Amino acid sequence: MPSSFEFTHGSIHVLGYSGAGQETWFVLPELNVGFDFGRAPRELLSIDHVFLSHGHTDHAAGVAYYFSQRMFVDNAPGHAYVPGPLVAPLENLLTLWGDIDGQIPPGHIHAVEPGTDVTVRRDLIVRPFEVCHACRSRRSRFQALGFSVIEVRRKLKDEYQGLHGPQIVELKNQGIDVTRRVELPLVTYCGDTGPGDFLSLDHVRKSKVLLLECTFVDPEHRERARAGNHIHVADLPDIYPKLDNERIVLTHLTRRTNLRDAKTALVEHLGEEALERVSFLGEHRRPRRRRPTAEQEPGDVDAP
Repeated sequence: MPSSFEFTHGSIHVLGYSGAGQETWFVLPELNVGFDFGRAPRELLSIDHVFLSHGHTDHAAGVAYYFSQRMFVDNAPGHAYVPGPLVAPLENLLTLWGDIDGQIPPGHIHAVEPGTDVTVRRDLIVRPFEVCHACRSRRSRFQALGFSVIEVRRKLKDEYQGLHGPQIVELKNQGIDVTRRVELPLVTYCGDTGPGDFLSLDHVRKSKVLLLECTFVDPEHRERARAGNHIHVADLPDIYPKLDNERIVLTHLTRRTNLRDAKTALVEHLGEEALERVSFLGEHRRPRRRRPTAEQEPGDVDAP
């Protein structure tokens, strides 16, 4: 299995892997949210809410394994949130897997639509949005989605600022709503996509962390990027000025390109200063765990 990558931005912690045509998955452990299934790595199995961007195998192959392994370790059935046209095929897939395995893996598959929020917990929602990606599907309408994870807060309206607690309580007793809803976009995942109008959505361009695909770097691959609705590094000069994200992590790099060449191309197109905000996922490799010594049992932890 490919090595996963890990980075932290403020309070946001992201684990994942993304290689074009190979495997893509991400988890936000503290938020209990995942994006795409890849081949269902162990990091995904503890996540209750996984949002599938589209049905290509490198993103969706692990759906059945995710559900079955959660059952194996006595976790409650997980929740997969998928584009509407994929619900029936995925349910059929689980049924067929039950014929092979002898038991249908228990799980919940939910249809999601662009602009319809999914409540993960009282103060956290996930907002799907349509992206620009192609699929040669003759059997069902294809839809590709991205997702923004948004924290929801209630703040005192401006006109009530400065009031004391008893005054606010009195207003509430009169049935007056003294608060307003505030949305704080935390992480946005765009899945596979070409450039599109979705990059102008406030919850996308203002998200603290943006996971944005950039599959191609080689100048000769611009037509390949357009044909498959993927982003080429040469598209970034038009995209980057629209974005107010604190951190932009580029994902889904083709295996034909090494990281050094990708970073060189990024600097050529955006300038050296962009590296303060923009990086490739491959730069954030997880530290290797030390192998236990002969005197140390596998479950032991080194003292600090």
